[in-house]
Amino acid sequence: MNHPDRPIAAEPAYHNQIFLDSDDGRPLRILAEYLEPLYRLRREGIQDTIVFFGSARMKEDGALGQYYKDARLLAQLLTEWSCGLSGSRRFVICTGGGGGIMEAANRGAVDAGGSTIGLNIGLPHEQRPNPYVTPSLLFEFHYFFMRKLWFTHLARALIVFPGGFGTLDEFMEMLTLAQTQKLDRDILIFLYGSEYWKEVINFDSLVKHGMIDRKDLNLIHHVDDVQTAFELLKNRLPKEKEAVCPAIAKAKFSKCRIKEDAR
Repeated sequence: MNHPDRPIAAEPAYHNQIFLDSDDGRPLRILAEYLEPLYRLRREGIQDTIVFFGSARMKEDGALGQYYKDARLLAQLLTEWSCGLSGSRRFVICTGGGGGIMEAANRGAVDAGGSTIGLNIGLPHEQRPNPYVTPSLLFEFHYFFMRKLWFTHLARALIVFPGGFGTLDEFMEMLTLAQTQKLDRDILIFLYGSEYWKEVINFDSLVKHGMIDRKDLNLIHHVDDVQTAFELLKNRLPKEKEAVCPAIAKAKFSKCRIKEDAR
């Protein structure tokens, strides 16, 4: 029963946790996984990133431990170099925030005294963030597609170390965006470990069967040692920074639509 002499109060919808966690609240949760990282990255002055992909199962002292060591050293060299550039924080090392190659890359950035990003994802078999991610740059995602968006949005380069399904999924997503020219800037894509990658993916067979063009192979650079990868990246990454921060890659489609609408 309502009592007229008692004040009635209701909480705002955006404070209603039951609603936000419901199916009806899903669009807001998706939007939050875009806007909240954008808000934090802008506050942190992150201009652009270099993304490391690779297996979470890689151990420093395991059978493929050299890849862990190489990822750590390469991230260290890139961070030392980028910290010497003027302007906003440039080419910050970004990973999925977990173990293995992700841990190695974040760890290398910390070795160089730099900040480093971790885009963690909640999984049934929980993936715990590694301890080397800068706390203010650790993000927790529920939606894989929003996590992929942030891998892509700021990336100037992608370095793909040996990995499994997750690594292949993320690599192919980025490669498809490059092939279809959906972004308004180039992303350098490096496959680290020629022996592994040429065994796992037969790109020449894709060309042979007409599934891709021969020129599509130019989108990928194979590298096998840290110094070669570092020199290629240092020489090919753009030294000038974009005016906006963070420098988000725009979709080419939207530009075309804007031109059409302006007619």
